[in-house]
Amino acid sequence: MSKTPVLILGARSDIGLAVARRFAAAGHPVQLAARRSERLEGARTDMALRYNVTVTLHELDVLDTAAHRPFLDALLPFPGVTVCAVGLMGEQRASEHDADQAALVMRSNFEAPALILGEIANRYEAAGAGVIVGIGSVAGERGRATNYVYGAAKAGFAAFLSGLRNRLAKKGVQVLTVLPGFVATRMTEGMDLPARLTARPEELGEAIFAAVAAQRDIIHVRRIWGVIMTVIRAIPERIFKRMSL
Repeated sequence: MSKTPVLILGARSDIGLAVARRFAAAGHPVQLAARRSERLEGARTDMALRYNVTVTLHELDVLDTAAHRPFLDALLPFPGVTVCAVGLMGEQRASEHDADQAALVMRSNFEAPALILGEIANRYEAAGAGVIVGIGSVAGERGRATNYVYGAAKAGFAAFLSGLRNRLAKKGVQVLTVLPGFVATRMTEGMDLPARLTARPEELGEAIFAAVAAQRDIIHVRRIWGVIMTVIRAIPERIFKRMSL
């Protein structure tokens, strides 16, 4: 029995590739979409040979929102699962003093991913089936001085996914929000991250694959982050604003 194709948006990221490999290992054809997608040729060949599945490359700059609809129209077959691993952490200090940098972070983490997933959601709703996976961040669960531009964008993305899930709950479409904590990727390379709180990309791939199969709504990749963020959200604002987080 053939398995549904899986589209990975932001496929050049460590997380995107890890998720792609996990679905390919289970026999799913994979569509890898990214800017400079030709750089994924090695990964495409490896996945296709290792897992004996069809793996295709697709050029997409998600910030070019006018290209979203033509890009999706050209996908054949249309994917039954879409995983959005698009994101840009940026640098908080730069975002505070450079509006263009702040806008890039906001557009990369919220506006552009939300718009393309919204278009995909419409197609899934019309088909009466489909799975949307959005990779957010615990940074969006409460604004902190050290990353509030990035966190605000992720908070907006989480709210969008929540509303989409509510809208599509009775339409046969699953919407999964993934909230990783620290992840050991190229984006966090050089940071001093606590081992107990830091997942590897492969761990996200496994968690996402399992959550899709179980039809989950929201997951923290490591459960300890759910506890941590419950505590952080509960701190009164008068105290929180004096803390260095």
